[in-house]
Amino acid sequence: MEAAEKEEISVEDEAVDKTVFRDCSKIAFYRRQKQQLSKKTTYQALLGSVTTEQDSTRFQIISDATKTPLLAEVYGIEKNIFRLKINEETPLKPRYEVPDVITSKLGTVRLVSCSGDAGSLTLTDGKGDLKCHISANPFRIDLVSESEAVISINSLGQLYFEHLQTPRRQRATQGNEESAPADTSQENQEDLGLWEEKFGKFVDVKANGPSSIGLDFSFHGFEHLYGIPQHAESHQLKNTRDGDAYRLYNLDVYGYQIHDKMGIYGSVPYLLAHKQGRTVAIFWLNASETLVEINTEPAVEHTLTQMGPAAAKQKVRCRTDVRWMSESGIIDVFLLTGPTPSDIFKQYSSLTGTQAMPPLFSLGYHQCRWNYEDEQDVKAVDAGFDEHDIPYDVMWLDIEHTEDKKYFTWDKKRFANPRRMQELLRSKKRKLVVISDPHIKVDPDYSVYAKAKEQGFFVKNPEGGDFQGVCWPGLSSYLDFTNPKVREWYSSLFAFSVYQGSTDILFIWNDMNEPSVFRGPELTMQKNVIHYGNWEHRELHNIYGFYQQMATAEGLIQRSKGKERPFVLSRSFFAGSQKYGAVWTGDNTAEWKYLKISIPMLLTLSVSGISFCGADVGGFIGNPEAELLVRWYQAGAYQPFFRGHATMNTKRREPWLFGEEYTRRIREAIRERYTLLPYLYSLFYRVHTFSEPVMRPLWVEFPNDLETFGVDDEYMLGSALLVHPVTEPQTTAADVFLPGSTEVWYDSKTFAQWKGGCTVKIPVTLDTIPVFQRGGSVVPIKTSVGKSTGWMTDSPYGLRVALSTQASAEGELYLDDGHSFQYLHQDQFSRRSFSFCSGVLTNRCADGKGHYPSKCIVEQILVLGLREKPSSVTTHSSDGKVQPAAFTYYDKTSALSLERLSLSVVDDWEVHIR
Repeated sequence: MEAAEKEEISVEDEAVDKTVFRDCSKIAFYRRQKQQLSKKTTYQALLGSVTTEQDSTRFQIISDATKTPLLAEVYGIEKNIFRLKINEETPLKPRYEVPDVITSKLGTVRLVSCSGDAGSLTLTDGKGDLKCHISANPFRIDLVSESEAVISINSLGQLYFEHLQTPRRQRATQGNEESAPADTSQENQEDLGLWEEKFGKFVDVKANGPSSIGLDFSFHGFEHLYGIPQHAESHQLKNTRDGDAYRLYNLDVYGYQIHDKMGIYGSVPYLLAHKQGRTVAIFWLNASETLVEINTEPAVEHTLTQMGPAAAKQKVRCRTDVRWMSESGIIDVFLLTGPTPSDIFKQYSSLTGTQAMPPLFSLGYHQCRWNYEDEQDVKAVDAGFDEHDIPYDVMWLDIEHTEDKKYFTWDKKRFANPRRMQELLRSKKRKLVVISDPHIKVDPDYSVYAKAKEQGFFVKNPEGGDFQGVCWPGLSSYLDFTNPKVREWYSSLFAFSVYQGSTDILFIWNDMNEPSVFRGPELTMQKNVIHYGNWEHRELHNIYGFYQQMATAEGLIQRSKGKERPFVLSRSFFAGSQKYGAVWTGDNTAEWKYLKISIPMLLTLSVSGISFCGADVGGFIGNPEAELLVRWYQAGAYQPFFRGHATMNTKRREPWLFGEEYTRRIREAIRERYTLLPYLYSLFYRVHTFSEPVMRPLWVEFPNDLETFGVDDEYMLGSALLVHPVTEPQTTAADVFLPGSTEVWYDSKTFAQWKGGCTVKIPVTLDTIPVFQRGGSVVPIKTSVGKSTGWMTDSPYGLRVALSTQASAEGELYLDDGHSFQYLHQDQFSRRSFSFCSGVLTNRCADGKGHYPSKCIVEQILVLGLREKPSSVTTHSSDGKVQPAAFTYYDKTSALSLERLSLSVVDDWEVHIR
């Protein structure tokens, strides 16, 4: 939704107003750190101060400038993770440490000293080849694997730590003349924003003075970096030495600019580095405004003349230096050492949690608009899908469904009988999602406001009163979701007895939760407002929306007495948001370049732990031409979260409004999504259980294929499907890179075979986008599509078997009831493993523990890459029964089709092809 009041925004405005948002040059702590670094302050570790605790090794660090000690702690964490914390040893008051993100079951590993001298200390967990080498003067840490440094900390000497100070007024009255960490002349203090920072008409008064931190990391041998969403940028992170740093600061940026490093709606301070043979990552646990600089030094060869002709040249490995800077808090950083992409995903999810298992309906198509006008409008749109034979699962209502933008209410004229409207949707086995934002209209007659005010549940201004800002309802106060009691109370608002007119098919959308404040600095909350625990907003800005999504998800679980999975979409997010639901890329625009940039944006979210992600199909802002809309539906059908959405002053764009030819193409794209739901749902089980991203950049599946490292215009959906969305108008052919020199790929429509390890030119029409199935995979599908996922529970399955060059294949199907937690608590699920080898396709239980009683059958099997026509095909059931199966073999495409089968999907069986 918009980032400023409606009347202040024009859809035609193409560029973001940079006078509203800051670049790095206008951020005081960035300027301070850059200035101070030029003075080359050196820190040393006092290794004589080392103490070994049960779970950590501690020692002091001291700078040659301040002589004030810092306390460093090194932890070993299970799964080859190291943690470094640096804090003031004796701060004037506690510094903020991010709570609630790290999973409670974090296991520590005792580190032991394995060698060292007066100038160094080496720690190891005692079982692997990884060592943590700490050098004393200057202070530096090297993570060493097989005698080679992989990651170095402070190798450039850029550790920066501003100690908390007594406020200037107190110093004056106490006669304390302690100096600030930089030149404290009046003019310089103002320029560096030590105690006050001005931006436009706003003045940020800093009660604790400057408190920023920074640290550099060097990745040895790495030049490909990914992560740190959210930015409208390429998947591979770019060097920043010639421009702004990447900014992590959650902001409501309407129609954000693409190829820009400014922060938008969410922040995950997590970065991955990848090279052939190794993947590593850094998780910088800090929720304040954060900037990341990246500088890659490519590999070079230089002549060693002083050593004579025998050693004429030596290659120096490439190195990428990354500098993290945060406005406040402590240094709390996790080093994930891989070595594979799969290991990294598991390590990160062991810290922040895995993607929540979504209810099945949420993987269907969602229809949204700001705003569907009234119950009659909802009824008409719902009927339109049925009339045009287009499946969909969820109708969405934006802010206009409420009474005067008061959440948990209904407009009595437009939605006089919300239960009746929901019962209509229920009769079609569909759901409703409504919006609930964090701002609460200041209105004593509004019960949510009155109760929250009475209990002191709003964010406070520095003077102690309720903070008030302008958002959709006008003057509003903002719930303090960082307070556990506020979250508990907010969760209770979703109870059916409290949220009048709600039913169990109603789910929630958290928007504007960066938080968005229309007349605030950068359209957000002032940094010096006060949260629970007397913490300033500056300490925790990036985690505010995370807490609202957490409370909302918990509320939906509670209303079902813990039985039903929630669905919550949030615009703002942080590390760990994957535990609570889905996110999307915010207020995009109906232009081809926004379709194109959505792919790297979603890939970056996916490798950063948030698999349930999507972009508004068609573009939120503006009116897409029919061709663009079709292409966006085709792309969205193969992405995790699939929602059409548009802002209020755009033309209506339901799928059937552009003429029958375009309706047919959109219908086919959406129906293909529903066909693939068994595969997609199985992928979500994999990410929920094994941390494997649903949507993957090519380098994740082909980690040693250098050509994949920079590709972000195509992607893998799971390990089996390669998707290359068409993102240019009037495209008649697409250049598709098919990775893996030993792979074979099959066009999903024509079944044509292609050898991997090359780029192929694929002809396309507006009816098609290039999608390829990887040889060696089995993809489960539904053979018929219903009005929604609810209509397809018992419909038959098919298997698309694509043979490898060794004439083998394998795949998996996950089944449960699609909505409850019984899969978790009572093993009410089934994992089926399919394998094809030596002409035999088998269906077996994958893990031997879960069982789900399904009536479904496999009625259709398609085998691609079968070189010869078989003489017979027979099915073999677990009770020994053998039956012949009818088949058709297509010589031209080497494809075998088996139809009219009746094989139970949850029983063991074999198909023999001879």
